[in-house]
Amino acid sequence: MTLIVVSPLARVGEMAVRHKAREMISLMAKEQAFHRPGVIRADRHLLLTMNDIAFKGTGDLVAPDEKHVQAIIDFAAGWQQEAPLLIHCWMGVSRSPAAALIATLSLAPEQDELALARRLRAASPYATPNGRIIEIGDALLGRCGRLVDAVRAIGRGAEADGNAPFLLSVRDNSIG
Repeated sequence: MTLIVVSPLARVGEMAVRHKAREMISLMAKEQAFHRPGVIRADRHLLLTMNDIAFKGTGDLVAPDEKHVQAIIDFAAGWQQEAPLLIHCWMGVSRSPAAALIATLSLAPEQDELALARRLRAASPYATPNGRIIEIGDALLGRCGRLVDAVRAIGRGAEADGNAPFLLSVRDNSIG
């Protein structure tokens, strides 16, 4: 089973080791420092610098853009899938769940968007995927607004303390 592990930064090392991840996508603000877990090689780590905002950046804030989302799609295409892909952001509830949905649809485009969004909600009652990442991914993947609508349909997740990693299968046999 091909899995994506979605994690908050505080648990990224633990999740990398527990799930034997060898590849990782980090979605972090430029001022947030962290250490890549030793089990993740530098050449299999994608660091995307962006803030968790759903509008164009102002001041020092960097909004997710097409280059960021295309990088997620491209990295997912090169994912060896022999071990889970670890995706994380600061809290593990907005940027990283959005990236997990984009990566999943880029690898298995035959999936129904609403069914995938419901699998995400079942795996994490806290996930509230970043709307800007979802909108850009929807356009880049040619989903014609269906992914945006699906994420809206599951609604905002419950309040989270940033300590709730979860697993999402790339294909429709879900795991929580």
